Amino acid sequence: MAYLRNREIKWEILIFAALWCGGCVLGAVTAGLLGAASAALTGFLFLFCHFFLSYRRYRRIAELSERISRCMRGQEELFIAEQREGELSVLETEVQKMVLRLKNQADLLKNDKIYLSDSIADISHQIRTPLTTVNLIVSRLSVPELSAGKRRELLKELEEMLIHIDWLIQSLLKISRLDAGTIVMQREKVSVRELIRLSTEALEIPMELKGQTLRISCGSDVCFDGDIKWAKEALLNIVKNCMEHTPEGGFIKIEAEENPIYTEIVVQDNGPGISPEELPSLFERFFKGRNSAEKSVGIGLALAKMIIEEQKGRVSVENVPEGGAKFVIRFYKAVV
Repeated sequence: MAYLRNREIKWEILIFAALWCGGCVLGAVTAGLLGAASAALTGFLFLFCHFFLSYRRYRRIAELSERISRCMRGQEELFIAEQREGELSVLETEVQKMVLRLKNQADLLKNDKIYLSDSIADISHQIRTPLTTVNLIVSRLSVPELSAGKRRELLKELEEMLIHIDWLIQSLLKISRLDAGTIVMQREKVSVRELIRLSTEALEIPMELKGQTLRISCGSDVCFDGDIKWAKEALLNIVKNCMEHTPEGGFIKIEAEENPIYTEIVVQDNGPGISPEELPSLFERFFKGRNSAEKSVGIGLALAKMIIEEQKGRVSVENVPEGGAKFVIRFYKAVV
């Protein structure tokens, strides 16, 4: 029998058999035949009850072991409906929790693999597109009869494409590091006015060429606790997105204020706004709206969202009634 294969059961049988025999002998010596019979009956009833309860306990353990085995093979969902008291029931409950936790982890790993596969495919496509353009430019530059003016034009275009590829790779590396959790954000007092200055200085010339105006309203004492280097990256991507969707002669407005709960930075443009169906997907990785720039790859706003949330912040976007889009960034003074 499978029940008897347990070593502790064999030892219990030997010990109880020895005690039973000893009890019978002691009963016969002290009380004669009646005492021996009484000791034998009492010992038998005790042994029967003990081994019956032990058998039930080991059978429950064996059933639990078999269910766990089927669950690990994917043949059954582990579900223990019995509600009993005792150490064995506690063990069943803990095993159920462990199996459910392992199943959830397996599902998460499966989803991560799918996500990684999709991300690699998207990254491959995003890098392949500008590389194809670079190859075409290089092949045109190799034409001997190409004029000097056309050659300079192609070289300038080639330089722009290489800069774009470098930016793309750097952005993808930052996203992967944020995904892996290898970036440690600093927690220092950040002046929002200085943050706005650092974030917009690289966009001054492109905005000037488009005749756009930058309006800033921020007090010198507005601040939050965060990492100014990474916060600059996030705000730059948001302002750059507004600049690309603002018409020539338009404006971009940046306002900031601080209250006891959070520090808020609002970036607003007077462009065409965002279509309602695109609003929920705007911060998704590799999402490109209908009005996106030709060279847009859809990672700037996704990167900005990841950076802001890593610094215990939130970012949202909405359309304003008078026209244009409004991005609202909030850095909370406590985790919410």
